[in-house]
Amino acid sequence: MDKDWGHLANELRPRSLKIVLNQGKHEIPEHTFDDAHRIALDQILTEQGLSHTTDEERREIWWDAAHHFKAWPDFPPILPKLRRRFICASFTILSYRIIIDTARENGLSWDAVISCEGIGKYKVLPEAYQTAAHYLQLEPDECCMIACHNFDLDAAKAVGFKTAFVRRPKEWGIESPPDPTPNPHHDIIVDDFTDLASALGVS
Repeated sequence: MDKDWGHLANELRPRSLKIVLNQGKHEIPEHTFDDAHRIALDQILTEQGLSHTTDEERREIWWDAAHHFKAWPDFPPILPKLRRRFICASFTILSYRIIIDTARENGLSWDAVISCEGIGKYKVLPEAYQTAAHYLQLEPDECCMIACHNFDLDAAKAVGFKTAFVRRPKEWGIESPPDPTPNPHHDIIVDDFTDLASALGVS
């Protein structure tokens, strides 16, 4: 079947984000990120004339693949070093189950997992970031948000977080990332987690 599968996979991400971002602003969130993956996938398959795919085939994409993502190879060896000096929490719009499963898949040990699913306010609402800091008994200016997306870091900085942009030019495969250039106001801008550790004085 002649389809640009890489492009379709990339299309799944922004559609899923659109479903969950800012949930909780006016009413209780309806969807977890797993729900968003499933809904967005159904939309794409219908548009592409692939409605005949089975529930099992769809689950392999929206559940199995997402719950077995491999971490970027520079990250797992650096996380334990960062944890010796800092509280390292996964603060995410992803579901708790995605973070649990990918942590087990990649041998990652977090000090805490904070999902917007539990907060009831999703990024990029300021309450999501403020609540994450509150859960850790920290002031916002004692927290540093680390990501490769300006929209997330900008929202964190707006409530007082420090921010670190880690470039991921291959995040979208052969396609260019939609937002590859870090905003200059970020406190740290690096190419990988090895450089981030150095910038934070961790060896």
